Amino acid sequence: MATELTKPGNLRIGVFVCECGLNIAGTVDCAAVSEYARTLDDVTAVVQNKYTCADPGQNEIKKAIAEHNLNRVVVASCTPKIHEPTFRQCVADAGLNPYLFEMVNIREHCSWVHQNEKEKATEKAKDLVRAGVARARMLEAQTEAEVPITKAALIVGGGVAGIQAALDLADGGHQVYLVEKEPTIGGIMAALDKTYPTMDCSI
Repeated sequence: MATELTKPGNLRIGVFVCECGLNIAGTVDCAAVSEYARTLDDVTAVVQNKYTCADPGQNEIKKAIAEHNLNRVVVASCTPKIHEPTFRQCVADAGLNPYLFEMVNIREHCSWVHQNEKEKATEKAKDLVRAGVARARMLEAQTEAEVPITKAALIVGGGVAGIQAALDLADGGHQVYLVEKEPTIGGIMAALDKTYPTMDCSI
């Protein structure tokens, strides 16, 4: 459940703390992390749920963005390697620029590496959330550039590797230009008499 906090200024940051089942909540006190997040400057809404990456969790983000007019989003959950694209798309679907999103990894960096130190894992999670909020304050909306692409490739070197690369690219539907400084292609292979293990002629 989101909690509205009145803060001065134009920044309205939402913090979403994920329990990730017991992957995070089994070690980190997520309620304590959520309560701490509410004390941070510019934090307007805090939401804690079991699986933020699942559809219900993403719907909570979209709902909070609309209800609290959020202009920055911080998700404290797992590794960005897995779900950063998920959450960027989520905030974009809610009408917020996807680059006004910051992700904090409290699973790999806290719960998984400090399973026998729950209090310290919780304090570390608070520190990471504070850092995530600080970074979110500095985020600016970005626009991804789109540039035309010519579906062609230049291969420099007509040795075995160059020939194979050219064939693979051509099979993929690309126009290929193969450049070789020697009069013939084949490189070192063309200079060999026989090749192991069949002892066939290399040419």
